[in-house]
Amino acid sequence: MLHSYSKIWLHIIWSTKSKQRIIQGERRTLIYNFLIEKAIEIKVPIEVLNIQPEHIHLLIDLPTDISVSKFVKNLKGSSSRWINEKKLFKGHFEWQRGYGVFSVSPSLVIKVKTYIKNQDEHHKRMSYKNELNTLLKKTNSIK
Repeated sequence: MLHSYSKIWLHIIWSTKSKQRIIQGERRTLIYNFLIEKAIEIKVPIEVLNIQPEHIHLLIDLPTDISVSKFVKNLKGSSSRWINEKKLFKGHFEWQRGYGVFSVSPSLVIKVKTYIKNQDEHHKRMSYKNELNTLLKKTNSIK
C-alpha cells in the first residue's frame, strides 16, 4: 500500500456538571453550531451530533494524528469557555469531568448514526443513566 489509510470511528458521550438538564431551546442550537464549527477548525469533523438537556452524543472518524483525549479536551474546554463568555446560562457553566468513548465497527456506523440522531425519541423511553449503564454493559466496561 502506497499511502496510509485509517477509519477510526468513535462514539463519544459527555454530560453537563452534575447531569443538570439545562441545554434546551436556542441554547441547544447555539452549542450545536459551536461544536460543529470547532470540530471543523481542529480538522476532526463531526459525522453526527445530538445534544440532549444533560448530555451530548457525537460520532467522529478520528485522524491518526490526534488523540481522543486531546480532541475531547479541546471540544469540552473551548465550548465551556464560549458558553460562559456568551453567558448562555446564569452562573458558571461546566461539563462533567470525564467522558465515554466507544469504538464503532465500520459495519455498524449507519446503526450508530441512526441511534445518535434518534436521541430525542430514545430518551422518551430510557433515562440517560440507564442508557449509559446499557452502553457500558454492552461494551463489557462494567459487569
